[in-house]
Amino acid sequence: MRNLAILGSTGSIGTQALEVISEFPDLFGVYALTAHNRVDLLIEQAFRYMPEVVVIANEQKYPELKEALEDLPIKIWAGSEAIVQVVQMEPIDMVLTAMVGYAGLTPTIAAIKAGKAIALANKETLVVAGELITSLASAYNVPILPVDSEHSAIFQCLNGSNQNPIEKIILTASGGPFRTKTREELATVTKEQALKHPNWTMGAKVTVDSASMMNKGFEMIEAKWLFELTPEQIQILVHPQSIIHSMVQFVDGAIMAQLGTPDMKLPIAYALSYPIRLPNHSERLDFNRYTSLTFEEVDTKRFRNLAYSMEAIHKGGNMPCILNAANEVAVDAFLHDKIGFLQMSDVIEQTMSKSSFISNPTYEDYVLTDKEAREIAMNLF
Repeated sequence: MRNLAILGSTGSIGTQALEVISEFPDLFGVYALTAHNRVDLLIEQAFRYMPEVVVIANEQKYPELKEALEDLPIKIWAGSEAIVQVVQMEPIDMVLTAMVGYAGLTPTIAAIKAGKAIALANKETLVVAGELITSLASAYNVPILPVDSEHSAIFQCLNGSNQNPIEKIILTASGGPFRTKTREELATVTKEQALKHPNWTMGAKVTVDSASMMNKGFEMIEAKWLFELTPEQIQILVHPQSIIHSMVQFVDGAIMAQLGTPDMKLPIAYALSYPIRLPNHSERLDFNRYTSLTFEEVDTKRFRNLAYSMEAIHKGGNMPCILNAANEVAVDAFLHDKIGFLQMSDVIEQTMSKSSFISNPTYEDYVLTDKEAREIAMNLF
């Protein structure tokens, strides 16, 4: 029995993880569930899974949560600091970090220091502070198991490779809903259009990141730290069918790929149960339906967020932290109709140029950088 804490249990990854767990009650126990705002769903999950602890990050929702669960033997906490405390609890074996954005950084650090295995779905943690996180994971001998489909694909391809050297990895991207649109057309797209992803079902923030290709930029930075790569060893390739989830090219030129239908339950289950593969009853890949798999070069002129991600990964230091903070502000503004789709890239570009650069940041530097970059970004519209 592996006791789990699921940070972000009401989001897309969190809810699918709970579905996986429901299929294997003898293998997994739900020890803690946390959510940011969606108190109704958190209450429903608490009744179903009976965790030891539930936490609502938004403290204004605490009275509603407490009243609904007061007759159950469940500890009920609130606030971001409570999430940090939860991940350190002794019975927890693994922490699934499915929170969105910068908020996942501090609890992930706390979980690593407490010796918990990390199933990482919060890519921003490695984007913001990849060097710090990977060094802590090494120091505390904690595994970081990727949940993102692309990084899980690479992880699976590397399993059994006998640590043969990698020449490069190839991250595949669907291209999102605006793959074929011109720059002129992108200037007028709406949030409703951006939220209609052709292949995947995700939360609003991640879906917009996919539409702007920022998601792929973040995945590039995440891959650098997960697999100890240089930026030059990472290639991004648009693959509209989302069947090949990513590839690894070895020094002899051989390429290994992981294929499957677009289904997040497979990488979630693989991370939670590693090194065991659990039975999955999802739709199987039928090659008779996919007689043609196509690939396209990425366009960093139309999707400038990719260019800024490449700039950030090469510059290093706190620049990826600045990139992430600016993007979180820009996406929120876009979702609230304050700026247009292309203006998100403008906000990111200007924030990166105006923020203070630190080449060797500490944790405290990341905290201050995030705060400064958000203030700069919010003053740009």
